[in-house]
Amino acid sequence: MTRTAFDTHDHGDCIARGLAEAERYCAAQGLRLTPARRRVLEILLEEHRAMGAYDILERLRAEGRGAQPPIAYRALDFLTTHGFAHRIERLNAFVACAHAQDLHAPAFLICRACDRVTEAEVAPTGGELGRAARAAGFTIERTVREAVGLCPACAETSPA
Repeated sequence: MTRTAFDTHDHGDCIARGLAEAERYCAAQGLRLTPARRRVLEILLEEHRAMGAYDILERLRAEGRGAQPPIAYRALDFLTTHGFAHRIERLNAFVACAHAQDLHAPAFLICRACDRVTEAEVAPTGGELGRAARAAGFTIERTVREAVGLCPACAETSPA
């Protein structure tokens, strides 16, 4: 069974693995994981929820770091371009990738109560969307799939 952000897990290990994967990939590809990029990725990994650029800027400011909007936007652009983070369209926010560097078509399960987000793998050409595309002679290149609901913890405490 695949572990999700909704599951209980060693969060410190989760953060360390995500940062280590990014560092390895950047070293292998000759990319610079600058301190700002690394910290923005770390913030996303710490949260397991979608965060807007201004939420990230607030965290950077609170830490006494330079926090002009271009810093966050450039870091987020780098992280999404290289597969370390995804943009959650519905929320205009970002989340760390759970499967960094694997070619995949993620779907996002967004808890409406606590804002945690988990990433699920789906086949971009499968299901009804894939059938409709094939019937129309359309080639799917990218999909955005987002579902809103309640995570297991919030569903337990939410009135029926």
